[in-house]
Amino acid sequence: MGSWFISLDWLQVMTVGVMYFSVLYFTTALVNTWLSQRLMPAIGFGRRLDPRPLRPGQLRREIGESMMSILIFGTGLVVPWGLLRLGWAQLATAPSVAQIIIEIIVLFFWNELHFYLNHRLLHTRLMRRFHVAHHRSHVATPFSTYAFHPVEAAMLGSVPLIPMLLHDFSFAALASLPVISIVLNSLGHANYEYSRSAPARGPLAASRRHHLHHACYHGNYGFLLPVFDQLFGTGLPLDAADDRIAARGGDGAT
Repeated sequence: MGSWFISLDWLQVMTVGVMYFSVLYFTTALVNTWLSQRLMPAIGFGRRLDPRPLRPGQLRREIGESMMSILIFGTGLVVPWGLLRLGWAQLATAPSVAQIIIEIIVLFFWNELHFYLNHRLLHTRLMRRFHVAHHRSHVATPFSTYAFHPVEAAMLGSVPLIPMLLHDFSFAALASLPVISIVLNSLGHANYEYSRSAPARGPLAASRRHHLHHACYHGNYGFLLPVFDQLFGTGLPLDAADDRIAARGGDGAT
């Protein structure tokens, strides 16, 4: 199934990659914006988390930074492509449906760990200058999902490399990884809690946890699951941002 990808030349790989990540980004951002700002409020399901207005020009800046990240993610596909062309990694031959499902689950948990470790690193004194661009969005939006400094984009985009060197994954499982990542990332940046109960529990609480991260800067470094924040004591209480929002509710700043 992935033989066509291996047969491409480097320029074709970059072109396909940029197109792929562009479709993922704009589709999830637009759908999530429609859900969180139109459909869900209209039917009375869920709630907005941070009521502060966006900063002037925020969406334009987020889209511009995200386009740079898309360029890095897309052209960066030459790295896994190169691993396959050089024979340093292999794709699974005729994988079963069960194998593909198991691999997707494994990659999901690896993505959680990879994100947490890189996110913690980006909040250290050594690396935080590369992460501050993302935190200019004190109020997150679905268009914040790829709004990274190029260094951060390169770090987060490296997620499939180690797994590929350790196991012969199916092409379908590897191709699903960016889809899983952007869907969950968009959920985390929606600034909207898709839940009847408040606060939400389990995976649906991802939006609230990441809203608190943007509002408070430190804490809640995980992606969808809170397991690593719980394990390493980096979770934030549910009221962590209340004082900041109440004190500066009209200016969109923290």
